[in-house]
Amino acid sequence: MVGQKGIPANYGGVERHVHDLSRGLADRGFNVSVYSRQWYVKSDAREYKGVNIIYTPSIHTKHFDAISHTFISTIHAIINKFDIIHYHGVGPSLLSWIPRIFSPKTKVITTFHSIDRYHQKWGVIARYFLRLGEWTACRFAHKTIAVSQSLKQYCQNEFNTDTRYIPNGVKLCNKELRFDKIIDFGLKNNEYLVMISRLVPHKGAHILVEAFNSIKKKYSDDPKISKLKLAIVGGSVYTNDYVTSLHQQANVNNDIVFTDFQSGETLRQLYKNAMALVHPSLNEGLPITVLEAMRYAKPSLVSNIPEHLELIQDNRMICNENDVRSLEEKLIEFIKLPQEEKELIGSKNLQIIKKEYSWDVIIPQIVRTYHESYIEKNEKIANVAA
Repeated sequence: MVGQKGIPANYGGVERHVHDLSRGLADRGFNVSVYSRQWYVKSDAREYKGVNIIYTPSIHTKHFDAISHTFISTIHAIINKFDIIHYHGVGPSLLSWIPRIFSPKTKVITTFHSIDRYHQKWGVIARYFLRLGEWTACRFAHKTIAVSQSLKQYCQNEFNTDTRYIPNGVKLCNKELRFDKIIDFGLKNNEYLVMISRLVPHKGAHILVEAFNSIKKKYSDDPKISKLKLAIVGGSVYTNDYVTSLHQQANVNNDIVFTDFQSGETLRQLYKNAMALVHPSLNEGLPITVLEAMRYAKPSLVSNIPEHLELIQDNRMICNENDVRSLEEKLIEFIKLPQEEKELIGSKNLQIIKKEYSWDVIIPQIVRTYHESYIEKNEKIANVAA
């Protein structure tokens, strides 16, 4: 696995995807190695629950961290003669030509996680190379996987590539509900909304903060709203100025809590004890944070971008993209629903996860993709010989 920051996953949708996929493959007998960045993992462990961890260096800056780590990891993978190199993301796929030329027996798989050039943190030059990365993701891989139907259609329209749709997945959760970790943030069960995301502009945290400030002011006499809090879980990813602006925006409201990045039991409790997840993002691949909330049987209020609409069909839980007033209206509508109706929305979300987005459903599809890449190679060799 190449392109992700590392394992175990601390934050990041791609990192969570690789974390769960790698463990699932290892459980099924695959010998899996995940290339990791020391600054992200903050550990010297060489193995995590059956998955090998390989540390390779990177130039730890905004523009060179991922590509430098991918380059060194690719060279290392070629030297060690892996059967499959699986690239994650269009940026890392820029270097997927290297094994195609220098290690022709290696199968190259690329997962197209999102159209990264739409993210506002990137400048003109970075966006050019990310656009080029989309082409390489579709052209250099033996098999290209798209994590959403809209991304699959995008690849077909833009690059005439027969991309395979295999969505992101999540594990089903059977652990008991606990509260001890959320108390540290001044939160109580079912008395807060939560947003869980990297704090970058295209995720829309500023839209949510503005909408939440407005409803707290307009409905201050409503007992349901007066005690309601908003937890924003996540931190800066080379976006310190944006994070500072969010804190300034939230200064007028004592009921907004910033927790920074969280993982493990703390993150599970932040999901499980929330009234609902709110995800007003402007651009996604297939958002794992929404899938995570759904697996905890939580309602998820999302913006009406295509990737969200693949997951959420209840119109009560969909607001207009980049529209504070629309989000505000949907929040009020949801908060005023009877508790039984909120629980029913969450229950339906869980059923969707069980049917379509459980790793037990998804990993066999990825295994089949790996196997088919070898079968097609052998068929081509046989045809040439004939």
